[in-house]
Amino acid sequence: MSEKYKIFKGDDPYFVTFTVVDWLKVLLDDSYKIVLIESIMYCQKNKGLNLYGYCIMPNHVHMIIQATGEFSISDILRDIKKYTAKAIVKKLEEEKPNGYKEYLDAFIEAGKPLKRIKIYKVWQDENQAKFIFSNRFLLEKLAYIHDNPVKYGLSEVPWAYEYSSATNYVGMKSMLEVILLTL
Repeated sequence: MSEKYKIFKGDDPYFVTFTVVDWLKVLLDDSYKIVLIESIMYCQKNKGLNLYGYCIMPNHVHMIIQATGEFSISDILRDIKKYTAKAIVKKLEEEKPNGYKEYLDAFIEAGKPLKRIKIYKVWQDENQAKFIFSNRFLLEKLAYIHDNPVKYGLSEVPWAYEYSSATNYVGMKSMLEVILLTL
C-alpha cells in the first residue's frame, strides 16, 4: 500500500476521497447516493464519525472527517465502502435500470484478479486521505468540496447541490448533519 495516502494520526481530522472503480458514474442516480448517505449516517450515530464537510459526486466522494470513538477513520471508511458496495450491487441486480448492466460487468471485472473479492468490486482500494494540518488547509479543502458540483456542471452554485454540505454552511437543510466549522 502506498505511504502517500495512509492515515497515520489516530483521531485527527482528514480530507478523504474515495472513488468508484473505473470512475463509473453509478452514483449519478440519486437512489444510489441515498445508500451512501444512510451508511454515513449510521457511522455518525454508531461509530464516532464526525463529519465537517462532504460532497457525493457521480463517481467519487469527498469528506472532511474525524474519528472520535473506538473506530479509526480507516475502519469507518472500510465499513462504509463494504456496506455500500453490497447495497449498490444488490440494488443494481434487483432493479436493473437501463444502462446499468455495464456497471455490474465492470464491477465483476474489477473483482476478478483479487482473491478477497467474491464477485464484485465497486470501490477502488485506496482512499486518498490528507491530514488537516492547518486552518487554511481545512478551508481550502472545504471550498474544494463545495465547488466540485459547480465545476462539473451539476449545479450553478454550491448550495444548490443537494448532496453536499454547502447547504449546511448557508443554513439550509442537508441530507447529512455536519459539525459546522467556524474559523
